[in-house]
Amino acid sequence: MSIFKDILNKLLGKHKPAATTTASTTPPAAGSPASGGAPAGTAPAPGTGTAPAGGNVQGATATPAGTQATPLSGVDVEAIMDRMVQESGQTLNWRTSIVDTMKALGIDSSLEHRKELARELHYSGDMNDSAAMNVWLHKRLMQELAANGGKLPKELS
Repeated sequence: MSIFKDILNKLLGKHKPAATTTASTTPPAAGSPASGGAPAGTAPAPGTGTAPAGGNVQGATATPAGTQATPLSGVDVEAIMDRMVQESGQTLNWRTSIVDTMKALGIDSSLEHRKELARELHYSGDMNDSAAMNVWLHKRLMQELAANGGKLPKELS
């Protein structure tokens, strides 16, 4: 799994409670509105924006508005990140540091992993200039989170 998708999943995992189900004596017929409208054993039509159950966003990418449901739609990234920093027991500044952002999410923040994230997000600068890459990565990550529906403070999106 990509590092960016891991970040999305971490944010979704902290945001979405475990799904609950209720008992039913008769399952809905395949293809009925109660069953989700699709015949049993079929996947949603491409481009419908239907996300897999459990918050798995493995295939999710930023798309133009209106073409696909965004995986972080309505997720308060700021509140989740603040809570994760508090739970970590460390002094982390996720608002300005890519390393601290990754640490708060429990993701390996090593230079190797940051370079991999930079490749995923199409960084074209010198990866040997880690300071410049880190600044770019943080800004780009915040833009991608906002593009994927995440709620961020105005100064970060």
